[in-house]
Amino acid sequence: MFQLKWLWHNLIGDRIRYIIALLLSVVGSSLTIVNPYIGQRIVDTFIAGENASSNLASERALLIGLCLGMIGFSLLRTGLAYFTTILYERASQNMLFRVRVYLYNKIQGQDMKYYDHNRTGDLMTKMTGDLEMVRHSIAWIIKTIIESLTVFAAAVVYFFFIDVGLTLWLLLLSPPIFIVAFIFARRVRPMYMDLRERLSQLNTTTQENIAGNRVVKAFAREEYEVKKFTDKNVNYSEANKAAAMVWLDYFPYLETLAQAFNVILMLAGGVLVMNGRLTFGEFSAFSALIWGLSNPMRNIGIIINDIQRFFASLSKVIEVYYAHPDIVNEHKAAVKKRYRGRIQFDQVSFKYDNAMVLQDISFSVEPGETLAIMGATGAGKTTLINLIPRFYDVAKGRVLVDGTDVRKLELDELRGNIGVATQDVLLFSDTIDGNIAYGNPEMPEEDVVKFAGLAAAHGFIRKIPDGYDTIVGERGVGLSGGQKQRIALARAMAVQPPILILDDTTSAVDLETEEHIQKSLRELEFDCTKIIIAQRVSTTSQADRILILENGRVIETGSHAELLAKRGYYYDVFMLQTEGIGRQANAIG
Repeated sequence: MFQLKWLWHNLIGDRIRYIIALLLSVVGSSLTIVNPYIGQRIVDTFIAGENASSNLASERALLIGLCLGMIGFSLLRTGLAYFTTILYERASQNMLFRVRVYLYNKIQGQDMKYYDHNRTGDLMTKMTGDLEMVRHSIAWIIKTIIESLTVFAAAVVYFFFIDVGLTLWLLLLSPPIFIVAFIFARRVRPMYMDLRERLSQLNTTTQENIAGNRVVKAFAREEYEVKKFTDKNVNYSEANKAAAMVWLDYFPYLETLAQAFNVILMLAGGVLVMNGRLTFGEFSAFSALIWGLSNPMRNIGIIINDIQRFFASLSKVIEVYYAHPDIVNEHKAAVKKRYRGRIQFDQVSFKYDNAMVLQDISFSVEPGETLAIMGATGAGKTTLINLIPRFYDVAKGRVLVDGTDVRKLELDELRGNIGVATQDVLLFSDTIDGNIAYGNPEMPEEDVVKFAGLAAAHGFIRKIPDGYDTIVGERGVGLSGGQKQRIALARAMAVQPPILILDDTTSAVDLETEEHIQKSLRELEFDCTKIIIAQRVSTTSQADRILILENGRVIETGSHAELLAKRGYYYDVFMLQTEGIGRQANAIG
């Protein structure tokens, strides 16, 4: 019942069209009894009746009228069916469009936690195959159910009108058919839920393989990936076959019972005709309309199959439809103010899936300062900076920007004041110009060039044949890691944010390029608080303050000179890197 309410709710704007389609389905299906009735009149009046010969001679106009009536009603039913199909398609396609837009907006509005727990391939399946199954159900399955029920009901009423006894004999087959259908439905539903999950796994494997094709080729793992895909494909295929074979298990029973309608009609109807209780015309009407009983029974298995697929898909669509993020972006259309850029962590702790990642972190960064963060892999550096634009919420404590808890700030305004260059660089399938100006599509060309220069990207861009109009390809394919990092850095700086967060964005560039970038960051034309995650001492040494994380805790904090004097973690890293550079210099010398 909930699913039907959901469908009705999402038919807003097309409800009248859909109701008209349903009514026309009922009307068109009800008209199926007209031609058998006309056929009955023709047989009893002009073929098998007592006065058939005289009627054929004297009432030829009636015969012609009845024949034209059969043709006319056939054309009318065809026209109604055509018009009804158009209405169903219009309503279902419009609903599909609206729901798909809503789901896309819903997915866009989810927080990072949602993406951490939902596979890309699964979301793609919900947005495509599952939604199309829902549309198909609206346009065809419900239509088939309504028309089958109407034809069945109309045929039963007409048969009762002709002969109650024969109709009851025919209806004796209905209970066993419904029992078989009920058993089939209970058995097949969980199979379609499993089938839906296997399709999602197949799509996820495909998406991951295509997205990671360069890694696959780099490790020559094509055969392994083909085998992995084949295994998923085989699992999906076997589940599909299993579901189909279940239908075949019950098909002989349903088909036999459906065919039994004709056997009962021939036996019982023949006896009634010989006894004179049934005329030849009435028997012909039964024969012409017996499909109205047998076809719905024959199709009941197919309908149940589609209904189970429909519910399996609809449940997945509804999961996305009613998913609520913990961090809600209300997109308030207010004038966005520019922040000063003061950041404070007040006894912040954060856990991910009950695993503590950050514990009791406290520090502050004044407007215009540069804070560098170092630490071993898994220390919690990226998690720490993700709390500032509120990609995640703290488990304990507060993160404040300009003295206000970020949970009380409007998300668009907060994130509009923060420029982020992430560790995992993602460039869109667009021009280099479009990627740099992503935060402000109206940015003048000269500003794009300026920020590319600040990020040490202008040099290699102008050497590319198409320059800033070069299409970089999906995820930046065609560019080196360092080139992608520099474009991502230019994109972050181009919005001129009061807070700039750089997550290891110079790890893939050479020392000379890094020095150019560091100089640019120190000489930015706009006021900016910078938080930089880095592993190179050459990057962190210029910062006003350095924060050292270990196992989610701050173990050291201070300037470059202060941390060297403490002879702790930072000193060890400095000595290790300095000695490494010294050995390289000696080797070159």
